[in-house]
Amino acid sequence: MSSKFKVQSLPAGQAGSKFGSVVYCLLFIVYCLLVVSCGNDNDIPIPKPNAYFRIDLPEKKYTLFSDACPFEFEYPSNYAVVLRDSDINAEPCWKNIAYPQFRAELNLSYKHIDPASNGAGNNLNKYLDDSWTLATRHQVKASGMPETPIRRDSAKVYGLMFEIEGNAASSLQFYVTDSTHHFLRGALYFFAHPNYDSLAPVISFIKKDVERMITTLKWKLPPPELRSQPSVVPIRGEKRKKV
Repeated sequence: MSSKFKVQSLPAGQAGSKFGSVVYCLLFIVYCLLVVSCGNDNDIPIPKPNAYFRIDLPEKKYTLFSDACPFEFEYPSNYAVVLRDSDINAEPCWKNIAYPQFRAELNLSYKHIDPASNGAGNNLNKYLDDSWTLATRHQVKASGMPETPIRRDSAKVYGLMFEIEGNAASSLQFYVTDSTHHFLRGALYFFAHPNYDSLAPVISFIKKDVERMITTLKWKLPPPELRSQPSVVPIRGEKRKKV
């Protein structure tokens, strides 16, 4: 007994329609997969640049500093303290303005100008040369050193400020004088390895204090012990800082 199988074929138009539907479905699935896999630009991971910890900067509250030394100025008393230099070789009116919060210190060196240094004129030129030498020696590590003239005719305060850019040991120095009796030099140091990028906000913050100190600086009559000191004594040089 034989079995007969009958194959029924679809009309040509109906077969083409079903094939087109299958192709359309496949294309739609592929499109959806592409959209899901691509996402948007916000989903692409981007490496973050190097950054430093945020430094909280306090409000500035200035107070007048004045003692027996022949100068007075304003300083930020709410986060800084003026101390006498305790170094064994320190002179009576050498001061340190300490910034504990920032681990920084502004060293101040005062010198009385002798009007006749051993018959060779006053010693102002020596102090100026020493200040220039101490500032420019940092150019080895510095990327730049802009200079800002200081001139206050009403208070007889004249000088120069050095902003030492780059990873130098000292980032800011200055000197001021009345050209006849007084000479004051300042140098800013941090108790840390020099890193200009991370310290830049603090340097800018303390620079405003230095500018306030200079704009409020007033000279006073030197005490007798300063007027009788040796005429040629080097001003304070660089101090080794702990790191």
